[in-house]
Amino acid sequence: MPVCCCAPPNFSVRGREIVAVALTPLSIPGRAGQLVSQLGDRAELHDVYDETGSRVYHDVSVRDTHEVRELVALVRRIPGAVLELAAGSGRLTMPLLALGREVTAVELSAAMLELLSERLAEAPERLRERCVPVQADMSSFALGRRFEVIVLGTTSISLLDEEGRAGLYAAVREHLAPGGRFLLSTVDIVTPDDPEAAEAVPEAVIAAVGAGGRAYRMHDYWPAGADTRTVTIFPAEIGDEGPVTVCTTTVGVLPVDQLGAELGRAGLTVLSGHPLPGAWRYRDVLLEVGVTA
Repeated sequence: MPVCCCAPPNFSVRGREIVAVALTPLSIPGRAGQLVSQLGDRAELHDVYDETGSRVYHDVSVRDTHEVRELVALVRRIPGAVLELAAGSGRLTMPLLALGREVTAVELSAAMLELLSERLAEAPERLRERCVPVQADMSSFALGRRFEVIVLGTTSISLLDEEGRAGLYAAVREHLAPGGRFLLSTVDIVTPDDPEAAEAVPEAVIAAVGAGGRAYRMHDYWPAGADTRTVTIFPAEIGDEGPVTVCTTTVGVLPVDQLGAELGRAGLTVLSGHPLPGAWRYRDVLLEVGVTA
């Protein structure tokens, strides 16, 4: 049953629409779910993309430099305007603007766009005036122009199901300028030295400190062979009384080979892959993609 009747629904992308799914302790697997059950009515569950969860996610991720250097280096080689998909609160948007480019930042979540607007308001005018935020679904958008570079970072393609990814590929082809590049990141499964040990540990617990100085504990639950991962964020310190904000999301696992095959069927070709530093049983890979000749 629901932990808190006022807890917002979990908003899950299913192709081109958002479907509300009630968050309950049973919907959170592993030790994270056990902890939520122990908290009982004190636990206030949020999706990481709702109004509360987006601010927690922003605090945790805004200073994360993972993939930023590699992505910026690739964009620097390709002159022209940039379309950023699933821009979130601007973790990649701001470095892209710093390159001197015009950036159109597409994001579906109104809460995330509000955070991006707050960051732009504090940025120098020379950056702010070159950014165009747009609220739209990355699996179905029409902007009426083409871009030399389209960026989809933070393995955000894992937020879409198969239908949604097909819509994304079609939209990318429609918006990519001749000779342009589609840069996106996804996961690659790392073969462990001891497969039996990896299967015995389906959940990693990661300590993190947000930009505001608050400490968090993140549970990353991914049983061996599963096609989804569930990430749940708790405060690092949980007192004996009062409400506890818990943010969670479940995302797909889309290995490089599968993604490359899907792109090929959609008329897109993977030109190169750039492995990024990783840990545990997966690492991110940044792909450079062009339209098939």
